[in-house]
Amino acid sequence: MVIDENILLKYGAIYQHYTAKEIIFSRGDNPMAYLQISKGTVDLNNYHEDGKEFTLNIFSVGQSIGESLLFGGNHYPMNAVAKDDCTLLCLPKAQFLQLLDENKNIVFRLLGHLSDRLFYKYAMLFGNSANEPIPKIVALLDYYKRSAFVEGQFKYAFPLTRQQIANLTGLRVETVIRTIKKMNEQGLILVKDRKIFY
Repeated sequence: MVIDENILLKYGAIYQHYTAKEIIFSRGDNPMAYLQISKGTVDLNNYHEDGKEFTLNIFSVGQSIGESLLFGGNHYPMNAVAKDDCTLLCLPKAQFLQLLDENKNIVFRLLGHLSDRLFYKYAMLFGNSANEPIPKIVALLDYYKRSAFVEGQFKYAFPLTRQQIANLTGLRVETVIRTIKKMNEQGLILVKDRKIFY
């Protein structure tokens, strides 16, 4: 969790509920509040000109969405969509900045969180620059496993579907399915009951 929910509520945050597939914000909207997931999962995405979805990230309980944009004058460069029924804690920008001004320990925690996000972007950018699908999928697996603090071969149960892997790596879902099978045969991953262990 980035910021304790009780602290957010103390500064005036309110719970907002979204149903599955409901848009939380759209590309071009102005960031007006700090958003932290209390329940559910949120998909950050964009759409190519041909209508194909490209998933930038998938966030779950305790994670925040688009908070770095509250510090600049830019609009959201992506969409946020509820993947399932969600509840978000929403704290208006002015109160969020006041919270940070009055709680330096939270500032450092937030900076660590933003650093992790930048690391993810750099790791995925490098992985997605590969021509072959295996390095793209391995970069994603490495990041998620490291973020879960799991060590040991095949100890991590990867939580994403083949479609989500495709959306995050820019690959076609058919390519992901073939590549997962190949990686399993090569011993890079273990597939058991359709679940991927890394």
